[in-house]
Amino acid sequence: MKTVRCILKQSKEKPVWNRHPWIFSGAVDQIEEGYETGDLARVFSAKEEFLGIGYLNPESQIVIRMLAFEDISIDEHFFNQKIIDAIELRKAFLSPETNAYRLIHAEGDFLPGLIADVYGDFLVVEFNTAGIDVWKPEVVRCLQKHFPSHSIYERSDSDLRKREGLNRSVGVLVGHEPAPIIEIRENGMTFGADIQGGQKTGFFLDQRENRSTVRDLSGGKKVLNCFAYTGGFSVCAVKGGAKEVVSVESSESAVMLGRKNDERNQIPAAVHTWEQQDVFDYLRAANREFDLIILDPPAFCKNKQQIQQAARGYKDINLQALKHIPRGGLLFTFSCSSYITPDLFQKIVFGAAADAKRNVRILKKTSHAFDHPINIFHPEGEYLKGLLCEVI
Repeated sequence: MKTVRCILKQSKEKPVWNRHPWIFSGAVDQIEEGYETGDLARVFSAKEEFLGIGYLNPESQIVIRMLAFEDISIDEHFFNQKIIDAIELRKAFLSPETNAYRLIHAEGDFLPGLIADVYGDFLVVEFNTAGIDVWKPEVVRCLQKHFPSHSIYERSDSDLRKREGLNRSVGVLVGHEPAPIIEIRENGMTFGADIQGGQKTGFFLDQRENRSTVRDLSGGKKVLNCFAYTGGFSVCAVKGGAKEVVSVESSESAVMLGRKNDERNQIPAAVHTWEQQDVFDYLRAANREFDLIILDPPAFCKNKQQIQQAARGYKDINLQALKHIPRGGLLFTFSCSSYITPDLFQKIVFGAAADAKRNVRILKKTSHAFDHPINIFHPEGEYLKGLLCEVI
């Protein structure tokens, strides 16, 4: 790959001075001829001031993703040091009873386009952009150096990769094929994860700390877990002493794996019930109350054009949930769409509470677990929003 010069248009350098990692095509005045997708670009202002270095994708709206704002070499040593930094962060916070976590969180670990998750003795990696895809051999070698006994499985099959002009790439990069379901540990609990075809890279690792909150809050309560997937919140609620837990999930395969998770954690069927159906239908038909309702829906909004439609969906589901919570009960509600800002999400829940004619107060605002860090210069990286609300 080559390194070429890129000059920005007049007055378009401020976001880069402020260390935002994305440069959009409209900000670029000229790029030195002869470049190819994935080449490195040394970025300059219109006044020829050096701003940093990133990788190119002329096919993307984000034409350059910045790797450094200093004049340094981008090579295997650069990636190895970033991975070392990521490992050290996780060591500082990770419980010894947990062996599944995010190791590299793209811009949050200053490596745009790269995701790496640890699942026991497997690493699951995503190369989501054309620029980082070029560096795949170097990144894999660095990961092998620090995780020599781990197999490495690639899950580069996201919509982002399609937008980058890349084909999906799935399969073993190092070691052996994973079993259909592998077991992982989280804070002393055991879960099954499908790293080949499950949601995310196999499990919702970003909700770990929110699951711990549910465990702390569930003592003696009747809990409803909506969009339950494989029951992570549900197991935590039972382990926290819930009187009763109902999990609602439309996917048959997720329910099957959820029931296996109950077995793995010795969850009695008398305490935990699964309902395989649409959450909206369940809430509209239910004729009972719950002391704690968890709403963790899939992303209703995947682009800017869907924001209004998604807001209506989030408002409706929160409205329906609030109808089933008694005074003193709790609603733990989430949005995992980066296009729904924290401020907008709070306004949506406000609207739902007003329509339900319930007095509601926010006890806690939450986000991703620590191993999904947010680059302070990249607010778009804060995709998961959570509000723990009390009905009074």
